[in-house]
Amino acid sequence: MSRDQRTRDNWALLYAQEVALAQHLPLSVIFCLVPTFLGATIRQYRFMLRGLEEVQRDLQALNVPFYLVAGFPEEEIPNFVNKFHINTLVTDFDPLHVKTKWKQAVSERVDIPFLEVDAHNIIPCWLASKKKEYAAYTIRPKIYKAMGEFLEDFPPLERHPTAWREKTVGPDRRTLAQTLTVDRNVSEVQWIKPGEKASKAALDDCLEHRLGLYDEFRNDPLRHGQSSLSPYLHFGQLSAQRVALEVVGSDAKKVPKAAFLEEVIVRRELSDNFCFYSPHYDGVEGFPDWSRETLLKHERDKRSHQYSLEEFDHASTHDDLWNAAQTETATTGKMHGYLRMYWAKKILEWTKSAEEALHIAIYLNDRCEIDGRDPNGYAGIAWSIGGVHDRAWAEREVFGKIRYMSYSGCRSKFNVDAYIKHVARLNDV
Repeated sequence: MSRDQRTRDNWALLYAQEVALAQHLPLSVIFCLVPTFLGATIRQYRFMLRGLEEVQRDLQALNVPFYLVAGFPEEEIPNFVNKFHINTLVTDFDPLHVKTKWKQAVSERVDIPFLEVDAHNIIPCWLASKKKEYAAYTIRPKIYKAMGEFLEDFPPLERHPTAWREKTVGPDRRTLAQTLTVDRNVSEVQWIKPGEKASKAALDDCLEHRLGLYDEFRNDPLRHGQSSLSPYLHFGQLSAQRVALEVVGSDAKKVPKAAFLEEVIVRRELSDNFCFYSPHYDGVEGFPDWSRETLLKHERDKRSHQYSLEEFDHASTHDDLWNAAQTETATTGKMHGYLRMYWAKKILEWTKSAEEALHIAIYLNDRCEIDGRDPNGYAGIAWSIGGVHDRAWAEREVFGKIRYMSYSGCRSKFNVDAYIKHVARLNDV
């Protein structure tokens, strides 16, 4: 278990049990806790560890032991396989470089069937498309064509009939947290509770109070019109397929339903497609040719302002809206989706190159956001700074043909002054 940290609605876990049942063998789950991961801080690690405690309890009730081990997968997983004479290894899917390298290293060190199941997407990533898609409009028809086959409800995970022979001890979250070599200056957040049960309550709340007006309010950070489910989806504490099934079956009107499903299905799977098929999803080399050309052409354009990573990190720019957005994510671990686009584009505008802007945006996003280090984040930043999944626009200074966003444009969308005051109150608390 890695990306999809839940007991219910988990195709990888269901398949592993199917294999075990067919052979009348016991089943176990192992999670390998690495000491550092892509700039994650204690904020993200503690959210994850609290969720894994719930996974351990739920699995125990189903006669399935859960092993949470500290170390690197290429060492710990083969050791586990050899120690317990495992005959089949199943893992969940993740397109990020580091996860792919881990799996490759494990496969080279075990001599048993090693299978990967995409439990994160509704349409398995490698089946949704055989290539890197240009934009949402190119992958959308492929996804909806396959939806009838894959958008089905989940069978329950059974209480496993064959007991594990070894005695297991539940993970000690506090002890394991001490093994981490991460930034502990980024505080934990209190507004969201981790785990499967909390994610189900959050989904129910979204369906009841926000889905019906999702198309109208989602771009206004003062309306609380977005789902607030992204941390749960990122850590796999909630299945996107479960979300889609609940939305489809809800009483909401067609337009808000369609807008919500576009985000939770098409845009999410497009992001996985981008990272899966692009070896440079976190670099300028992953930008389309037209984008790299126009950004290089305007690299020497005069910037109205230039800021260092430290100034961005401390929200010390001249732009009170940008500062508020950065302050909100530093304080709460969350930034509104519309503001994420503005935030990243302004980093491009106020740095010397797209390469520097990309580095700063990824660093800040992954350090502060609970849902950082995610294909959605990499694709969103690449869209904002490098025109990925977008088209060329009218040419202008600094941006070239990259889509531009302005302070005045934000004012036309929502009450900027009220938002800035709202963030100031959050920071005071």
